[in-house]
Amino acid sequence: MINAEALIRRKRDGGKLSEAEIAALVAGYTAGATPDYQLSAWLMAVYFRGLDAEETRALTRAMLHSGRVLKLPPGLPVADKHSTGGVGDKTSLVIAPLAACCDVRVPMISGRGLGHTGGTLDKLESIPGMRVRLSLGEFEAVLERLGCAMIGQTEEIAPADRRLYALRDVTATVESLPLITASILSKKLAEGLDALMLDVKLGDGAFLQAPEQAQTLAATMIRIGEEMGVKVEALLTDMEQPLGRAVGNALEVEECLETLEGGGPAELRELSLELTARMVALARSANAGAAAGAEARTAARAECERALASGAARERFIAMVEAQGAQPGCLEKPRRLPPARLQAEIAAPRAGYVRAARARALGTAAMLLGAGRRQVDDAIDPAAGLRLRAQPGDWVEAGASLCTLYYNQADRLPPARALAASAFELGDEAPAPRPLVWKRMAAAEFAAGGNGVPL
Repeated sequence: MINAEALIRRKRDGGKLSEAEIAALVAGYTAGATPDYQLSAWLMAVYFRGLDAEETRALTRAMLHSGRVLKLPPGLPVADKHSTGGVGDKTSLVIAPLAACCDVRVPMISGRGLGHTGGTLDKLESIPGMRVRLSLGEFEAVLERLGCAMIGQTEEIAPADRRLYALRDVTATVESLPLITASILSKKLAEGLDALMLDVKLGDGAFLQAPEQAQTLAATMIRIGEEMGVKVEALLTDMEQPLGRAVGNALEVEECLETLEGGGPAELRELSLELTARMVALARSANAGAAAGAEARTAARAECERALASGAARERFIAMVEAQGAQPGCLEKPRRLPPARLQAEIAAPRAGYVRAARARALGTAAMLLGAGRRQVDDAIDPAAGLRLRAQPGDWVEAGASLCTLYYNQADRLPPARALAASAFELGDEAPAPRPLVWKRMAAAEFAAGGNGVPL
């Protein structure tokens, strides 16, 4: 029987735990043999003392093998994308069907939103009838037929992560980089992946705002993932302002459909194509045992653009959501997505250039309207949210709309309106443009002693 007290004390004092000790600690907690108060103490010790690369890999492996690992039939490569979360961060709904059109299977296990950040599952559940709680058998059946499926974490997938994340959430240990790494990778590697593409956000609306923190997390996940046999690359992308113009669940689904129909915001289209092309090239190279070079990425990008232009990706997305219970025809125009009864405008107090539209404040405003949750058990209003009418660099006249707020409960408007108004900064000069993608990071650069290659 594991002596949890001894392991807590050793980590508290800066010592190292073996792979067997970490595995026993995780197994004991998952089975209910080790109490919450002891794991809480260990998590806090890890928060302050950290885990080295071997310990982080051991924790990832223990959490991964606490449940079932998908074993998909051989043949087509298997890949997924993970984002560290942001405001208006909706690329998954474009990437999954787009990659599937390129003969890459995408078994996407996603999460829900918390605080100012949105969640893929909440967006999908704003589609009438859409089910994200599928059994693994149902999940695999949709995946086999369509090449992509999108669900939430099940009891069978990394159950240790479910328990540990809930404990981290109430013990102020969420921000630990080794714990973040193990949580993300244990869920994603349980999908039986050949390749994983990471979208690590930085800036005002990101979980990790500083570039140095974002780069460290990306580097850690790449190293651990590669050591565990999965090809991993990362893009560090901007989250100083929302991605696209829509923030809120049904609003973001609408914007993704516009993108799949050949329209949508340019930045949403570009990031979706960039992430998908790199993911497809990486998956194919991993499946073939080769390196993913620039030529392979260029070819994958052209294939993705064709799938988007032809409407094939849109058709695949609609087939996927209908296979998961969505009402047939609900995404055709006129769409039957839930509408908000009420709306209000945030007006520009003066003429000038929009110098900032701060993502965190806008995401929090959307949450206050009902689009998100403060606590994990809060209810979501799928129609609530906001739509930007102006973005950084745009010139606006006094009184012009900066954004529209959508809501169903009148008492939610005042605090949300005040916060949304505070997100915008106007000035006499246009701001310097910010890059959408800051850096690409891959294992090859680490082998050469670098920390990633600027794009």
